[in-house]
Amino acid sequence: MTDRDPQYDYIIVGAGSAGCVLANRLSADPGNRVLLLEAGGADINPWIHIPVGYFKTMHHPATDWCYVTEPDVGIASRRLQWPRGKVLGGSSSLNGLLYVRGQPQDYDRWAQLGNRGWSFADVLPYFKKSEDQERGADAFHGVGGPLKVSDLRLRRPIADYFIEAATQVGIPFNDDYNGARQEGVGYFQQTAHKGFRWSTAKGFLRPARRRRNLTVLTRAHTTQLLFDGDAVAGVEYLRQGQAHQAWSGREVVLSTGAIGSPQLLQLSGIGDRALLDGLGIPLVRDLPGVGQNLQDHLQVRLVYKTSQRTLNDEVNNVFKRARVGLQYLLTRTGPLTLAASQVAIFTKSNATVERPDIQFHMQPLSADKPGDGAHKFSAFTSSVCQLRPYSRGHVAIRSKDPLQHPAIHPNYLSDERDQRVAVDGIKVARRIAAAPALAKHIIGEYVPGDSYRSDAELLDAARRFSQTIYHPVGTCKMGRDAMAVVDERLRVHGVRRLRVVDASIMPEIVSGNTNAPTIMIAEKAADMILEDAATPA
Repeated sequence: MTDRDPQYDYIIVGAGSAGCVLANRLSADPGNRVLLLEAGGADINPWIHIPVGYFKTMHHPATDWCYVTEPDVGIASRRLQWPRGKVLGGSSSLNGLLYVRGQPQDYDRWAQLGNRGWSFADVLPYFKKSEDQERGADAFHGVGGPLKVSDLRLRRPIADYFIEAATQVGIPFNDDYNGARQEGVGYFQQTAHKGFRWSTAKGFLRPARRRRNLTVLTRAHTTQLLFDGDAVAGVEYLRQGQAHQAWSGREVVLSTGAIGSPQLLQLSGIGDRALLDGLGIPLVRDLPGVGQNLQDHLQVRLVYKTSQRTLNDEVNNVFKRARVGLQYLLTRTGPLTLAASQVAIFTKSNATVERPDIQFHMQPLSADKPGDGAHKFSAFTSSVCQLRPYSRGHVAIRSKDPLQHPAIHPNYLSDERDQRVAVDGIKVARRIAAAPALAKHIIGEYVPGDSYRSDAELLDAARRFSQTIYHPVGTCKMGRDAMAVVDERLRVHGVRRLRVVDASIMPEIVSGNTNAPTIMIAEKAADMILEDAATPA
């Protein structure tokens, strides 16, 4: 056996929301030798498994890549922190736990763009395949899958008032936005079970790790792809300061996300010729779309002071904090089970829109920014984002150094249509706050404040008081056009034995949170990989 003989059939780079799914599905056949490489460590931090623990794990270098964007003129030249999971489970181990699929039209649109097999009718079975829905099975939901999906285990009066206020301004109540229709207001569903986070590491990887044909290496940072002609034959990775190589007999699959996947392609000579030439990286394949088409959901945060006590009061009082901890220990309920938001609204920014184009995340607490300590007064947060932004950014490596973070340029609010929706979204938020059920509990608007009134002022508020919802996608988009990176079976154009399977393949961002769609992508990709292996060209 030579050093370059295949040690594995499949090498999966990245043990995140997609990679853990792939590792489970591809290793289910004992004849497949599978290697899963993860740059981060094991998911042993207890805060990973307590739902509200994202306040502790985000922005912490032990679990988070700690990316930061470049200054962005669209948001008043601010730089935003972009957390991405660097741990088994990836971002599913430190996200806000919200389970949202998007709208059927999102996937039908992918298919209309030339991606056969990606319509909603095609992908719904994969959503159901993953799911273990505590409400039971129906036409839209599955049971028995590896991914636990549950209702919230926390209720606060201010959230009920918010829901009632939304209905008073004409937004219908909807008990299941992942069901027959998305539009409406109701409580979020979450990837949790009996008070614990349910990441893909827990749901998919943990049951598979006992398989002898699956090897999982943590703290293994993949630095480049290895080639045999126009085919990828393996990877090089750093572990404990030493360079190692691993060789695959069938395929290498990149599942390192909308930042990591284009970065690794570019470092390996796959990307825009001008970028790679400028950095002295030998060109393997000229694919100008690598790193382009970056999309994200930008939320405009409104904070309202209230006469009604909120979670701010509970977390800022030492005795109440102790009671919160005791409640969780005894019952696995209460504030420590808090997902990123309690109430979801999917609605239209104005009457001319055909389908919901904005989403609300309502939290019964407030802070200067997500992850910061709660304000010292009673308040709630009403965040609104555009579901399908037109603005496009890009990701590009700065050097040959695989340990240096790439430059991230979101280009938020660079399209005038996005600016219009941001302004209209604030107006919808204020209409809800002014509805009788909620207005009687509000003392005043703390952010952005009543001084912002005109459209120009509201746009300025959107630029100054907005934050990412941590949904970067699209940088290795699926399609057939000149800027596409992968085809409809997620194979990299012009490079054999290489696929990308993560949120970066989305040609257009979905109308909602992105974790559930990323898991679906991996489920579908696993079937395609196994099908192609059974019927080689």
